[in-house]
Amino acid sequence: MFNDIGPLELVTIVVLAVLVFGPDKLPKVIQDVMRTVRKIREFSESAKQDIRTELGPEFKDFEFEDLNPKTFLRKQLDNDDLGLKEIRNGFDLKKEMAEVTDAVNSRDNGTPASASPSSGGRIDMTKKPETPDGARPPFDADAT
Repeated sequence: MFNDIGPLELVTIVVLAVLVFGPDKLPKVIQDVMRTVRKIREFSESAKQDIRTELGPEFKDFEFEDLNPKTFLRKQLDNDDLGLKEIRNGFDLKKEMAEVTDAVNSRDNGTPASASPSSGGRIDMTKKPETPDGARPPFDADAT
């Protein structure tokens, strides 16, 4: 519960508690705080148990910690039923980015992108099709 409180911070809290409540009332205040914390924990456990019984036997292994998105994702990524590790390992982002960079650089240098080896024989749809002798393509009334 207090994993991130260091020894110096703990001493500071104790000194402040003694100064604020005084040495005579401090044990009673500590008892009251501990009793309140205990009641809150009992109430929390009771509420969790009520929710589990209301959900039914299908959710008997349900953990409330799974509602935390980080815990849920960590648990799902550790479970490799979906094959996510294969997908992640099969995708080479550096290679894909290098291909895109090569295609863009070859277009900027004046060479057509269709001539680059990374295009793999694909047709460049950004270029206008070449027409013989400057002839216009036939007019299609249905297309307009």
